[in-house]
Amino acid sequence: MSEITDPRAPIRVRQEARMRLLDVTSVTHITPLMRRIRATGDLTGFASAGHADHIKAFFFPDGIEPKLAPIGERGAEFAPGERPEMRDYTPRYWNVAEGWIELDFVLHGDGPASSWAAQAAVGQKLVIGGPRGSLVIPAAFDWYLLAGDETALPALGRRIEELPAGSKIVAVIEVADAAEEQTFETSADVSLTYVYRDGQPAGSTSLILDAIKAASFPDGVAYAYVAGESAMSKAVRAHLTDERGFNPEYVKAAGYWLLGTADAHEPH
Repeated sequence: MSEITDPRAPIRVRQEARMRLLDVTSVTHITPLMRRIRATGDLTGFASAGHADHIKAFFFPDGIEPKLAPIGERGAEFAPGERPEMRDYTPRYWNVAEGWIELDFVLHGDGPASSWAAQAAVGQKLVIGGPRGSLVIPAAFDWYLLAGDETALPALGRRIEELPAGSKIVAVIEVADAAEEQTFETSADVSLTYVYRDGQPAGSTSLILDAIKAASFPDGVAYAYVAGESAMSKAVRAHLTDERGFNPEYVKAAGYWLLGTADAHEPH
């Protein structure tokens, strides 16, 4: 007797671990606080099948030229004193044949990644690694809920743009103010709500949770992807599963960062 499988079950895809040394070829201001950086080089074998995939971006100490390192059992093996800081970023756009990838950076004023992105210029080097794997969500749901702050915009934007024509999407995105809104080219049926902090610190509000509590949802089975500040993601997940009847297996709540904790992140 054959095993019955869930056509909506997420599919995990593993990729070969590989690092790449790239050249920055353009820097674009998407919004006042979001910078898109295109880096060019050998992208042979690069694949990103899931909207929330992440690559590792490496940020080296002052005076250390970005370089590749052998990959061992514990990841990249850099020489003492040359080990870079690493941060996770969702690939926004890329073209393997043309050899370029674009990453979006939030300019939040601190941390190695934001500091690097704020001064990034054409001709600089960037080392990336991965993705090591993908979580692919089948386009088999009646509708999709997307929620997050600006750190999740690359993943949310990809999902909005990559879902097939006619897909129903309800999206709630928190940004600093109206100037940080982004638009998306999509064939999906999208109900998009932006909520603004308007001067309140990131991670200190309940804007996303309040908007979701007030939202009317379509009928049918949904998949929810919630990402951004960790406490917010957990609170939204609890609301969806405890009060709105979501199947817990169809809710992904990713903590990209944690209020009050420098450089805290969970895998996403």
